[in-house]
Amino acid sequence: MSSLMIAAAGGWFAATMFAPPATGKEPRFPQLTMDQLNETQKPLGEQIMKISSVGIGGPYNPLMRSPVLGQRLFDLFHYLRWETSVPTKLNEFAILIIGRQWRSQVEWFAHAPLAAKAGLNADIITELKAGNRPSKMAEDEAVVYDFVTELTTTQKVSDEIYARAKKVFNDQQIVDLTAVAGNYVMVAMLLAMAEETVPPGKEPPFKVGEK
Repeated sequence: MSSLMIAAAGGWFAATMFAPPATGKEPRFPQLTMDQLNETQKPLGEQIMKISSVGIGGPYNPLMRSPVLGQRLFDLFHYLRWETSVPTKLNEFAILIIGRQWRSQVEWFAHAPLAAKAGLNADIITELKAGNRPSKMAEDEAVVYDFVTELTTTQKVSDEIYARAKKVFNDQQIVDLTAVAGNYVMVAMLLAMAEETVPPGKEPPFKVGEK
């Protein structure tokens, strides 16, 4: 993709996918387009445009303000999404668990379709979105739910849950599962701090006042 095409694409995504809501409030981090990036930011922006369906929206928009950090995290995101040892369906399930805990509009909006595409049952997604422990999970799905939930809500993994995890995952997968959960807590924090929203015209997954 040429630099001109990248710049045009970046402008289009920014204008159509992550324009600020019509609330009258100034965005904390105005949406950047490729042609606004400086020489430090452009290399990262070009990498993002090659793989991101939303351009430099979502967490990438605030991360552009710290491009060295952004580059380090981009590399981490790449591993945790496309090179992780955790099967894609379970990886996306872990991301959704964090998205639901944080009621992260952007995380859920982006990853619920990816989880479904990866084979996560629609009933599991629906029950999780409602704030419930899904009732009909396979053994590996139940382990992911209980492992991630216990770790993020009690700040520990009990011997019982760890023993269950060891039955279905190897050591690398347990480490990668822990890392993806922690990573998407950080992503949820970035999105919340920056007040990033779903695309204009799209329904937020979680209603205001809903628990």
